[in-house]
Amino acid sequence: MRYEITGGNLPVVICYLQSGEGMITESGSMSWMSPNMKMETVGGGMKKMLGRAFSGENAFQNRYSAQGGDGMIAFASSFPGSVNALEIGPGKSMIVQKKAFLAAEEGVELSVYMQKKLGKGLFGGEGFIMQKLTGQGTAFIEIDGYGVEYNLAPGQEMIVDTGYLAAMEETCTMDIVKVEGMKNMFLGGEGLFNTVVRGPGKIILQTMPIANVAALLQPFFADGKK
Repeated sequence: MRYEITGGNLPVVICYLQSGEGMITESGSMSWMSPNMKMETVGGGMKKMLGRAFSGENAFQNRYSAQGGDGMIAFASSFPGSVNALEIGPGKSMIVQKKAFLAAEEGVELSVYMQKKLGKGLFGGEGFIMQKLTGQGTAFIEIDGYGVEYNLAPGQEMIVDTGYLAAMEETCTMDIVKVEGMKNMFLGGEGLFNTVVRGPGKIILQTMPIANVAALLQPFFADGKK
């Protein structure tokens, strides 16, 4: 499988498959494809289906495969931003934000990732439930805005504001810390808590969390109802 990501701030990943190759995607993610691409809706077992449902995705997935020759299929992002390709393999599992998964080669498996500590889910901005990508192959995720990548050394930390963590390698750890100082907490406008991500491993930060965009647009929608 080869691919190209195009479209600028309204991205689409176009995948070119050899005969017999297949991809998995969530319901409704396919944008266009060649006529010889065959679709099959699969579940993969009740446990996996429930896990995907908890992680914000459809319980069922669609499998697309090229039949009788090379095929082409495209997956467009559902929000202005970027599409990032992740190479998944042994020791290279990724934890991504809820609903980030777009599509992947068949060797990649999507499952639910649960935050183990109550504070991380309540105050971290990423929520109790995230998504985990394991297996072998290339996966594509949606990033809100532009994705900035950092490779953290063992013990190296990055302090991240609520909602800006899009993905991290499973080798990274995440914790929640309070903003220091009462004045900073209540008058600084940055919230009460930050997320601390600790290496080793790659992290991807996003520049335009969709929750922030929704909060900015809410006053305009309220004015429109008057």
